[in-house]
Amino acid sequence: MNSKITDQLKEKYEAIDQDAEVHLEGLLHSKPINYWDYIQTDALLNLQVQRTVFPDENVFIMYHQVNELLFKMVLSEIDQIARHKNIDTDTFTSKIMRISRYFDVLTSSFSIMKDGMDVEQYNKFRTTLTPASGFQSAQYRKIEFASTELINLIDKRFRDTIDRNSTYEHAFEHLYWQAAGKDYKTGKKSYTLSAFEDRYKDEFIRFTKFYQENNLWSKFKTLPNEDQSNKGLIKAMRHYDYTVNIKWVMAHYNTANHYLNIGGKTAEATGGSEWVKYMHPKYQKRIFFPDLWTDKEIETWGTDI
Repeated sequence: MNSKITDQLKEKYEAIDQDAEVHLEGLLHSKPINYWDYIQTDALLNLQVQRTVFPDENVFIMYHQVNELLFKMVLSEIDQIARHKNIDTDTFTSKIMRISRYFDVLTSSFSIMKDGMDVEQYNKFRTTLTPASGFQSAQYRKIEFASTELINLIDKRFRDTIDRNSTYEHAFEHLYWQAAGKDYKTGKKSYTLSAFEDRYKDEFIRFTKFYQENNLWSKFKTLPNEDQSNKGLIKAMRHYDYTVNIKWVMAHYNTANHYLNIGGKTAEATGGSEWVKYMHPKYQKRIFFPDLWTDKEIETWGTDI
């Protein structure tokens, strides 16, 4: 064995008070790695549990599972930016473009849902999904929290009532996606929203406390002025913002419209939300990096696609 590698192994294990020879001996008893074990193929292919007999339900399940894996990849990239102490523009730009490519895949992949399921099958098996809803994706909510300051995720109707002095609890109660399951006049929440909050609210609040100062937008604003003016970085940030908050959202919206707006009658989403106003970007104007857009671009947000 190469003595340099041996020395490096000794240093590695000594650093954690471990005996390198014991670990090397362990290699004598280990099995060679193969693709199916490394990828956990058997486990992965057995994660689809249908609630109906309709074959296209399997497409629906697998598509959303693929989405969640891509969301996990996005969060990994954002985390690296958030925890980088002295990030430079090249690294920042590279990471943002990686994230954008993941969302490019997510956006283009909606054709699998839109054109890859039988409408009649979908509208039968979808009733068994009630009261689950796509807005219950915790990872997607985390991507939003990690991308921008909380104020930019507040329901547009209430943004003027929220500021940095508002408590997390108060701000949380006015996040834009609350509109998918809350009557603001009575304060009553749907079961879909209540169940989601019971499962994730405490986790979200802990998550946002870190990302309120370490989200992509805040990290960008800590860069030197020269770096904030970097055309490549600005282009990457705008691309990400537009891709997530317009292209991806509209791809989702158009797919929902394909299945739920039939014969001029709009069906209710499985979670009971007013999905038309909840999803369309022109209503909420979700923008991660508002200062990188002109007043005109913000005014017409979501109307040019």
